[in-house]
Amino acid sequence: MIALDTNVLVRLLVKDDAAQLALAQSYLREHCTPDDPAFVNRVVLAEFVWVLESYYTYARERVAQAIDGILATALLTVEDAQSVRASLARYRNGADFADALIATTNLHAGASTTLTFDKQAARRGMDDFTLLN
Repeated sequence: MIALDTNVLVRLLVKDDAAQLALAQSYLREHCTPDDPAFVNRVVLAEFVWVLESYYTYARERVAQAIDGILATALLTVEDAQSVRASLARYRNGADFADALIATTNLHAGASTTLTFDKQAARRGMDDFTLLN
């Protein structure tokens, strides 16, 4: 199995570098199958969202659709896809994606809450964050 870095996912979506896009597409076509897909970890997805929002100024729904596409692509497998889907639903409802992924991952690990100093995370409908003050 091979894994993908954030910049490969970005190239595949944004298509802003023709040479890198061609390399990424060719590699996936030649080396990945539904039985042996490329791996995308949660950290890469969090960074992917940050890059699309910050650098490319993609709107929230466009970013969410991109993650939906990654989850649906047979040549890719996403680490803990169940947590990613739950985080994506929270993201669509206004949560920061990374915060949602942190909270969801912690809940699935058995945590009752996630302590934070981040007032925004605690306010954005993320009731599994406990503001430490």
